[in-house]
Amino acid sequence: MKSKTTTKTKTSKIPEKKKKAVSELSKLIQEKKTILVVSIKNIPGSQFQEIVKKLRGKAIVKVPKKNLIIKALDSSKEEEIKKVKESITQDFALLFSDLDSFELAIDLVRKKSPSKAKAGQIAPEDIEIPAGPTDLVPGPAISELGALGIQIQIEGGKITIKSPKVVAKKGEKISQGAADMMGKLDIKPFSIGFIPVAAFDNTLKKFYPNIDIDPDKTLEEFKEAYSKALPFAVNIGYATPETITFLIGKAGMHEKAINALLSQTPEINSTGEGN
Repeated sequence: MKSKTTTKTKTSKIPEKKKKAVSELSKLIQEKKTILVVSIKNIPGSQFQEIVKKLRGKAIVKVPKKNLIIKALDSSKEEEIKKVKESITQDFALLFSDLDSFELAIDLVRKKSPSKAKAGQIAPEDIEIPAGPTDLVPGPAISELGALGIQIQIEGGKITIKSPKVVAKKGEKISQGAADMMGKLDIKPFSIGFIPVAAFDNTLKKFYPNIDIDPDKTLEEFKEAYSKALPFAVNIGYATPETITFLIGKAGMHEKAINALLSQTPEINSTGEGN
């Protein structure tokens, strides 16, 4: 007698929790003007929560699992928005907002807070211990400063640094000794915050990869452009509230030059001869 064998097909059921998360993300993707991808690498939990608090009313912050946000993006009918997936790597968060993407990105850059250095971190710039008095008292600190090549003297029972000293060069790892000393001197060479990576504008249906926001640099570029634009506008006689004073001054100078030329021109009498 032959025995019958039955084959059972296993079906994986998606948990309701995941379905709900994808649905919520899909709704935000559809309704919000801006989707901003930010890096949250090396941000302590306490500071992360503080940043989220500051963003209340401006943006909704989500830190979903990568596979869930990819499902939510894939469910969108907008093809351009799917490019957001290219910018999602490790240690990321998503911000959903009705603000302009660059307005939100600039706000994040300005909200960065100073942070102490840790051993092994890469110095963003040359990090210098400045000269001047400190609150350090003579003791182990003397040898710690000496190990970093820092010259000191004792004044009023406290250590004074005689001359500035670079303790970490740009692009190099920060040593344990340098990190410890910067901590004792309350030197904070790093800034912590959400770093804008990429954005999608739901109104324009446009994806902005590799966002690099530097307000100070941008301001300097505007100043330089203005310094070149103003004399050019005056030179071509383009009247604006900013150029009108210069144009009037320029016209006055031209008037004086013409009057000077006319005063040197001999008068012509009725016979055609000069007087």
